[in-house]
Amino acid sequence: MSGLWVPLLLSLKVAGWATVLATVGGVAVAYGLSRWSSRASDVVDAFLTLPMVLPPTVTGYYLLVLFGRRGWLGAWLQSHGIELVFTWQGAVVAAAIVALPMVLKAARAAFLDVDHRLEQAAAVLGLSPAAVFFRVSLPLAGRGILAGVLLAFARALGEFGATLMVAGNIPGKTQTLSIAIYEAVQAGDDGTANILVLVTSATCVVVLCLAAWLMPGGRAARRARSAT
Repeated sequence: MSGLWVPLLLSLKVAGWATVLATVGGVAVAYGLSRWSSRASDVVDAFLTLPMVLPPTVTGYYLLVLFGRRGWLGAWLQSHGIELVFTWQGAVVAAAIVALPMVLKAARAAFLDVDHRLEQAAAVLGLSPAAVFFRVSLPLAGRGILAGVLLAFARALGEFGATLMVAGNIPGKTQTLSIAIYEAVQAGDDGTANILVLVTSATCVVVLCLAAWLMPGGRAARRARSAT
């Protein structure tokens, strides 16, 4: 039973760091795209959303080409003593790339719903663009962004294909919950597989329920249904 905690704790660590990276990048890009009225913004959005629709192994292959020893970015990182392939940090990068669209889509929609007149009024009162973002735009879009963050965490927690391609399956080092489930099934260890599946499913159900509750209009819709 003690061996079950290792992939769980590793998965939580990987998903946590991946969510942080996806949140920072996703919110920044989403804000820029929501204020950039151009067809090119839709192209950028589509490109960054690709990990949501591509097979995870394809995403993992792209990451290997980019961060592998022969990749231009991987070679540069190695020259600075940084190794991502077959490390838990590599698993974080893979999970963050896959989870990024969850934050991006939710945050962009939330920023588009912000009343621009409030931002303009804050700017007229003398607030800098950074202050307008942190004191007006971000708080007003906060619920939608938080829902996307929770979805990103659930996606990162369940990531399998890209993580396996980049980080491999090293017990105690890169073996996350999803990879441990796959290995248990391959080994015929149904007991371990069942426990890991239940833990993963329960965690994701809780996260999804929280995300649904935090979605803009979620509570209002439930109140309307209860009133009728």
